[in-house]
Amino acid sequence: MKKQFWMSPLVAAVVAMSAPAYAKVGADEAAKLGKELTPVGAEKAGNKAGTIPAWTPQSQIAYKKGEYPSDPALEAEKPLFTIAAADVGKYAAQLTEGHKELFKRYPNSYKMTVYPSHRNFNFPDKYMEETMKNATRGELDGVDNPKGAFVGFPFPIPKSGAEPIWNHRVKFRGTTVRRYNNQMIVQQDGKFSLTKIVEDVKFYYASLDNKTPIELKPGADFLRYLSETVSPPRVAGTFILVHEKAGFGPEGRSAWLYAPALKRIRRAPAVCCDNPYEGTDGHQFYDQVDMYNGVLERFTWKLVGKKEMYVPYNSYKIASPKSKYANIAKPSHINTDLTRYELHRVWVVEAENKSDQRHTFKKRVVYFDEDSWNIIAIDDYDQQGKLLQFQEGHPIQYRDVLAVTTQPEVIYHFDSGRYFVTAMSNEDKPYDNSVTLKDSDFEADTVQKRTSK
Repeated sequence: MKKQFWMSPLVAAVVAMSAPAYAKVGADEAAKLGKELTPVGAEKAGNKAGTIPAWTPQSQIAYKKGEYPSDPALEAEKPLFTIAAADVGKYAAQLTEGHKELFKRYPNSYKMTVYPSHRNFNFPDKYMEETMKNATRGELDGVDNPKGAFVGFPFPIPKSGAEPIWNHRVKFRGTTVRRYNNQMIVQQDGKFSLTKIVEDVKFYYASLDNKTPIELKPGADFLRYLSETVSPPRVAGTFILVHEKAGFGPEGRSAWLYAPALKRIRRAPAVCCDNPYEGTDGHQFYDQVDMYNGVLERFTWKLVGKKEMYVPYNSYKIASPKSKYANIAKPSHINTDLTRYELHRVWVVEAENKSDQRHTFKKRVVYFDEDSWNIIAIDDYDQQGKLLQFQEGHPIQYRDVLAVTTQPEVIYHFDSGRYFVTAMSNEDKPYDNSVTLKDSDFEADTVQKRTSK
């Protein structure tokens, strides 16, 4: 087990006080939201070249029980062109370093099929209204201590590198969700082993059902998470329970782990950072779940700015029940006949590992979709400055709740040639936002009793 760093409440307070504070924006700048900016902070207009369209949000629709997200009109479109290895020089400025590395390593098989761009992602009206209000009330002390924001994206007009991360972490996903998370460790030859997990999540901060809105601040739960590993047998029956909060140290995340061999649930401070997620054989760190989650204090965060890039988008085909796992897993990389790329504006943030804080990654370059604040790609560098991993998230929208998520997410391991695919539900069930979950479902005693039945 990797060594854990713990701070006393006094030291944590001193660190927080010494970190820079990022103030809310002024009223004049905030007034752009809902006008030249969308309510969540994206540029409403398209680009001058006409290759990125204006924002045209989709309306909410009802799904039948068991229905997967889809967009038949988009799925019927013909591609504009395909980027192959020979074309990397032409498009280099609009590609992540991770994509360039995939082209370099697999020039005969890797490709990016580019389709017309669409900006249809939308959110509930109440969530967007609160996001606009947060522009003049949300603040961030240091990197882990937000305050003053309620319900919506806390920082629609970011001024620091940590603020887009917070937008991603508390993005709208409904009030509850049951996720059927199927994961693959894929070998170089395309053979894979499958793990099945069921995840229950209850959202507090971003819930539209709260009679009294909850402030995003240290020590307050903004979501609770419980996962149960269903298969394979060697890890089946493992539970991970998390009370996710802003802040770090005593005010931050609380986590528990139930291991079948021990037959008891216990506190698990190792559910953090670059410790491997249980059952992934080291192919996913805890802070790579949902692309990025957890504390920010091990890195400095620089807001680089916004640029146009070819990124995964409207990825309904690869998330469809028609796309079977055996067809997704191919040698060296996922099946590029199933992926869709579009030209979009993304926010770029660079994170540098602090010299006094341990982490596997020395640097991360994080790319955020401007319309949803979802992280859709991360370049991960080792301590020698070499590109070690590349994370890629394929976004889709659940129009029944107007929530955007990434399905699947892929982590390419350039040191081993293997890759890890997570957040797949293709051969299981779609995410269920109608599930009823109680606060008590997320207590350690409840989980212990559940395992004893």
